[in-house]
Amino acid sequence: MASSRPGKLPLILAALTALGPLSIDMYLPSFQAIARDLAASPARVQLTLAVYFIALGIGQAFYGPISDRIGRRRPLCVGLSVYVLASAGCALARSIEILIALRFVQALGGCAGMVIARAIVRDRFDEREAARVFSLLMLVTGLAPILAPSLGGQVVVFLSWRAIFWILSGFGLYGLATVLLFLPESLPRERRAQGGVGEALHVYASLLGDRAFMRYALSGALVMSGMFAYIFGSPFVFMQIHGVRPERFGWIFGVIACGLIGASQLNRFLLARIAAPHILSRALVVTAAAGSALAIVAWSGVGGLPALIVPLFVYVASLGFVFPNVIATALAPQGRRAGTASALLGTLQFGAGAAVGMLLGALGNGTALPMAGLIAVCGLAALTVHRAAAP
Repeated sequence: MASSRPGKLPLILAALTALGPLSIDMYLPSFQAIARDLAASPARVQLTLAVYFIALGIGQAFYGPISDRIGRRRPLCVGLSVYVLASAGCALARSIEILIALRFVQALGGCAGMVIARAIVRDRFDEREAARVFSLLMLVTGLAPILAPSLGGQVVVFLSWRAIFWILSGFGLYGLATVLLFLPESLPRERRAQGGVGEALHVYASLLGDRAFMRYALSGALVMSGMFAYIFGSPFVFMQIHGVRPERFGWIFGVIACGLIGASQLNRFLLARIAAPHILSRALVVTAAAGSALAIVAWSGVGGLPALIVPLFVYVASLGFVFPNVIATALAPQGRRAGTASALLGTLQFGAGAAVGMLLGALGNGTALPMAGLIAVCGLAALTVHRAAAP
């Protein structure tokens, strides 16, 4: 495993990882247009987002063990090909049922880039350098929630919601070409896992019983669930409760995402002086405090939208310290099972995120409190798990 400077590799991996947030954030401003065009209820349109999260969790559980056994490139190419075709299918969908089904398939393909990119970082770098690389990935992929909703809002206004999925298909095709031309295999044959399904299940069971791994995996999944509550709830809270127009929604979403980018780059600087686990433990305190403040503001109703944005900004910014260090610390001891461990991290994160999304829909009462309350619960639970499972 190399510990040299990462060079251009993070840019390639970030393009692959960005498929996930792009496919989520870019079409958020189009919810109302999709509902009108396909004669669908808001709940049915929101289901296109929920099934995407479910499929991300399922797909990552598959790609991880496969990439540990046969290498990283082939599963990555297959997944990207599926993503390209499914995205094009979404653009052509003529009913909400078809769109829901194709969003599921789109996620099954797109999640290959997310899980395998993390495994490639583990293949190439040691723990401290991996945390810095993951921070770089967050810099690049953090541009997605800044640019994607703004771009999506403009595309909806000047073209149509279908054009968004044609753009996503083209981006996936670009990612596939980049992998084929510039990304070498990172897992040599002598380091690949042996065995089939039984061995993969054994590795998953071993990871689930690993207290140290699960400490980071669960705290990361809970924090991510708070982020998903924000992603699921913000279109309703911003656009319907507070009357934000689709194109302006993208700007608010992007400003909040700037905090994530800035924090992730500060994390790179801090890693030269402070170990990743120490940064993580302090960042989780900020996450829990910001979530609690958000819930109080939403419950009181004081300050309107600006008062909600401030704690949301702090919560999302804190994730710039949480995510890189959670992933690097969890994957560092995993060796040849890094792909499976990366898959379990992703499955837990997106499975929990899908559950939070469905819970948010069930708790909806026409106010911002369900979104804010779930974010607070996720932040506090992440801090509790991290401290309770400490050695």
